[in-house]
Amino acid sequence: MMDMQIIPPRSGTAFLLARGQMLDVVDVMGCQVADLLAFNAQDTREVISNGRTFDYEETLKLTTGNTLWSNRSNPMLKITRDDVGCHDFLLTPCSEATFTHFYPDKPVHRGCFGNLAEALEPFGVSQDAIPTAFNVFMNVPFDGESGKLSVEPPPSKKGDILRLEAMMDLVIGLTACSAYASNGGNFKPIGYRVL
Repeated sequence: MMDMQIIPPRSGTAFLLARGQMLDVVDVMGCQVADLLAFNAQDTREVISNGRTFDYEETLKLTTGNTLWSNRSNPMLKITRDDVGCHDFLLTPCSEATFTHFYPDKPVHRGCFGNLAEALEPFGVSQDAIPTAFNVFMNVPFDGESGKLSVEPPPSKKGDILRLEAMMDLVIGLTACSAYASNGGNFKPIGYRVL
């Protein structure tokens, strides 16, 4: 088991995760979202897919026992522990355009998209290959009648863990999310460790 690694606020990283290894994503201070991406380490054109996952898992509420699937219909990550039970797989990583659109009175930040693009570039992943992320701990309520989405503060508390098992050799991209609404207006670090 590796020691806990800390992703500083509003930044990201990328690393290899071998088949059978476990990844813990840890909210080290509480109320912080992490954007997670997964790519097949042998062919990064195979990537995590929210559409395939919703289709095969038959739910929008992904938690312990659910699998995250690839665009080629292969299992990538299995959720084996979920202390929070609240994640989003609908919204795309925040970007400079997100900040211009939603936060016109605040400084523009490259967001999770820019952080992921920089971290994944050494693995041969281009910006255009970045899909919708699995947004760990993100709270996006959905109104069943109107269809309206909202972004609320995450319910995760200090020390809460999401544990995922790699179902193939993966390149993982992971951030400490940069968007104001996603994190209750504050920016904190995210921890991770490989088991």
